[in-house]
Amino acid sequence: MDRFLSFLERRTEDHLTKRRRIREYSRTKKRTVLGEIWSWIDALIFAIFWVLIINQYLFQLFVIPSPSMVHTLEVGDRVIVNKDSYGIELYPAGRKVLTDSRRVQRDEIITFYNPEYDSKGPVFDVLSQVLYMGTLTLVNIDRNDDGTPAERLYVKRAVGMGGDIIRFEEGNVLIRPSGTGSFIPEEEFRAEAGLADGPRRSVDGRYYPGLRAAGALTAFREHGLESYTPSYIVDRYSTLEDSGYMYIFDRYEFEAARASAASSFDPSDMHLRSVAARYENGIYVPEDHVLPLGDNRDNSRDGRYFGPVDESRVNGRVIGRFWPLGRISSLTDNE
Repeated sequence: MDRFLSFLERRTEDHLTKRRRIREYSRTKKRTVLGEIWSWIDALIFAIFWVLIINQYLFQLFVIPSPSMVHTLEVGDRVIVNKDSYGIELYPAGRKVLTDSRRVQRDEIITFYNPEYDSKGPVFDVLSQVLYMGTLTLVNIDRNDDGTPAERLYVKRAVGMGGDIIRFEEGNVLIRPSGTGSFIPEEEFRAEAGLADGPRRSVDGRYYPGLRAAGALTAFREHGLESYTPSYIVDRYSTLEDSGYMYIFDRYEFEAARASAASSFDPSDMHLRSVAARYENGIYVPEDHVLPLGDNRDNSRDGRYFGPVDESRVNGRVIGRFWPLGRISSLTDNE
């Protein structure tokens, strides 16, 4: 990295020296409109070039697009991402080098490439990233069909590490660290390890029996067995209706209940049993992977749905917030 920074310094000095000579020479010549325009274009290209270099290899600016990290990060917050924390990315979304000694650590806030991103082709992907970085996050041409900005990058907290097994019960996280034989509630695990108190819940736990009943009732309906639905499931679902929570506030828990009920209809159906077992056993995190989760656990599309992320797809580490001005802060203190 020192050699790389020295190279940047030398190139900058050479370019500035060349520009100074050109300016001194131009003073002896008559200035023209075209000359002035070219001078401004030259300066703009020079500035954009070094902005891209800095964003790609040193620090990248990032706008928080969703509420998945509330209250650690709010929608619209602008943060600084250290791009060489986990190796050097040769080009946007490209291969990384110098990664052996730079590994993601538990509880760090990371940016990574969205595993569910619908690529529009390598040329567009690189061009959109270059334009996004070159304009300091002001221009994003990568859009969804409905016109909203596509989330090419996600920002989450690295909760599960290689060898861990993570389970979810009524929205709560249970961690079985690598090399251990029992699950620990996340709050207890965080307290013992001295980790940040970042994750938050917003849903009242009393409504989870009703949500699980909704998942089971859906399974009965899908298999044409609604008339055989046990009365206790109907009763629990009615409590959800009465509460006003007439939406799926925890998709993962809903799908777990749905899979569990479906697997009981035909124990010989290995596919249904396998799906149910995945929810019951939890998510295993392979080596060289992380399981990223949002701090706003009840409103986050995260590793519960797309699984562990290879460390080679981690873009960088969020180190600070620079906007809004009233909330400028370091984010490494939250880890």
